[in-house]
Amino acid sequence: MVRHTATSVVTIERFIIEQEGRHPEATGHLSGILYDLGVAAKMIANKVRSAGLADILGSAGTENVQGETQQKLDIIANEIIVKAMDHGGRLCAMASEESEDIIPIPDTFKHGKYVLLFDPLDGSSNIDVNVPVGTIFSVMKKITHGPRGCLKDMLQPGHRQVAAGYVIYGSSTMLVYTTGHGAHGFTLDPSIGEFLLSHPEIRIPEHGHYLSVNNAYEQHWTEPVRALMRRYRGLDGKREAMSGRYVGSMVADFHRNLLGGGVFAYPPNSKNPGGKLRLLYECNPLSFICEQAGGAAFDGHTRILDVQPTSLHQRTAIYVGSKCDIEIAREMLG
Repeated sequence: MVRHTATSVVTIERFIIEQEGRHPEATGHLSGILYDLGVAAKMIANKVRSAGLADILGSAGTENVQGETQQKLDIIANEIIVKAMDHGGRLCAMASEESEDIIPIPDTFKHGKYVLLFDPLDGSSNIDVNVPVGTIFSVMKKITHGPRGCLKDMLQPGHRQVAAGYVIYGSSTMLVYTTGHGAHGFTLDPSIGEFLLSHPEIRIPEHGHYLSVNNAYEQHWTEPVRALMRRYRGLDGKREAMSGRYVGSMVADFHRNLLGGGVFAYPPNSKNPGGKLRLLYECNPLSFICEQAGGAAFDGHTRILDVQPTSLHQRTAIYVGSKCDIEIAREMLG
């Protein structure tokens, strides 16, 4: 790991190149994917900033494959990522939370050896009320033969991710990513249009301060889950109470807890017995980042990154965050 001083100005491109230099066998293709995602993030950030002025707030009047109402910015962000990534010759296929099927690379472009899975705009239902939203992405290496990517390439367990990251569009725009060698954060400097290294080697505290969970579902939780939440809130007298923080945008809640320590939980409930969040587009990439920062993630039974996906839009329960707090969940639920 190249060490940078407090006065160093390190762009994301420079950082990616330095990271690549640690691996003589690297072809530069993964680095190119990460850099192109950074460019797409800048374009989406610009749209998010100007949403209220450009008539791109609100519903688009359509539904995605999940049966959820699509926001105008969902569609715009999805198109930006597809167009930014389909022509570089590094990908053989993509999959989006907003698309029912795999997104193929056009025949006019070269096909690469990686697949990209992404949630173009997580938390988009909060756009109209100016709550931070984000983009989440996951990169896998192709495992099938032939030039085109297929479903089998997408349905790999999370521990096979070669890169994952998210972008949060808040008071500032920040990109956090990992390639399996720690988690690193970059803040967009709008004056020069560059992501600059601001949070190298992120480490999540082992014990967290924040609990992010939707308490509206408490009546639909199982008793073990209710007992766990009482433990986190300090109601059983066995630990210091965690502060409740929940805004309904997974990226925003996860980002706060990654930096400050805590747990993001979306337990199964009687309405969603298999869980609600998407394994491939949300839970796998954020769990990879969390583990690389010293945290942990599981679904109530199994480590998230060990779950074998069976469908492109598979849902799961998740408990992700500070290692010692997730260990409490393992003991009480597992």
